[in-house]
Amino acid sequence: MKKLIVGLLALLLLAACAGGSPATIKGQWELVSHGSASSQTPAVPDVETSIEFLDGQLSGNVGCNGFGGEYEVDGDTLKFGPVMSTMMFCEGPVGEQEMGTIAVFQESATFVLDGDTLTITSADGNSVIVLARK
Repeated sequence: MKKLIVGLLALLLLAACAGGSPATIKGQWELVSHGSASSQTPAVPDVETSIEFLDGQLSGNVGCNGFGGEYEVDGDTLKFGPVMSTMMFCEGPVGEQEMGTIAVFQESATFVLDGDTLTITSADGNSVIVLARK
C-alpha cells in the first residue's frame, strides 16, 4: 500500500510539473493598433500585417516594407539589435502605421502578454503597439 501511495504522489507531482507550456511571445502576430498609450490608432483595415518572433529573430511587414532583426527577452523587457528594413516609400496611413510600429523595436521595450494579446511599449513610453496572436 505504501508503494502505491508513493507512486500516486510521484505521478501527481509529474503531472503538476508538466502543466501547460509557459506563455511565450514566440509565434506570429498581427497588428491591432499603434500610437501613444493614450491615443491608439487602429491598424489600417484590409492591410495584411504580420510580425513574427522566433528564437532570437524578429521579422515582419505591417503594410509596406519588410523588416527584421535580433531580439532577446529579459523578464518583461525586449532588447533589440539593429532592425533593418526594405526602403520602399510608404505614404498615408500605411506609412504612419509602419513608422509607429518600427519605432517600438528600437534598443529596448517592455511587454505585457495577456492571453493572445501582446502589448509592447517603447523604452521612452511614447510608442505602443498592440498585437493579436495569429
